Amino acid sequence: MSAETDLIKLYSGRILALAADIPHHRRLTAPHATIKRRAPLCGSTVTVDVEVEDGCITAFGQDVKACALGQAAAAVTGNAVIGRSLKEMEQARDAMREMLKNGGPVPAAPFDGFEVLHPAREYKNRHASILLSLEATVEAMHQALQSDCA
Repeated sequence: MSAETDLIKLYSGRILALAADIPHHRRLTAPHATIKRRAPLCGSTVTVDVEVEDGCITAFGQDVKACALGQAAAAVTGNAVIGRSLKEMEQARDAMREMLKNGGPVPAAPFDGFEVLHPAREYKNRHASILLSLEATVEAMHQALQSDCA
């Protein structure tokens, strides 16, 4: 099987459906923290806004300019992020990184939707784009928790 055929299979209907329906795709008007992350290799960008109360995300917004894989990852993040603590977000990020880079298991629920991106582990040049939404969310939570807003 050619590399091109493998890449076409990677962009499955499930990935494309997620990419077309990203939750929380609007920026927040008064976030406690905003983080913009860019994947240098492909140029994908994600800007994440969070509001945090009692250590958990209460409001979330994101602006995603990424490939279908990065968009699908942002959709999975958006579906699971409300009510999550910093620890839960860090665990999801670390599990996703482990899944992509070392063949680890799919992140635990509520982030198990990342299972759809399991085939992407073979495409190292896509890893940074896939991780953008989780990394930006973790960084935004750190920032929000350090401010007086949280």
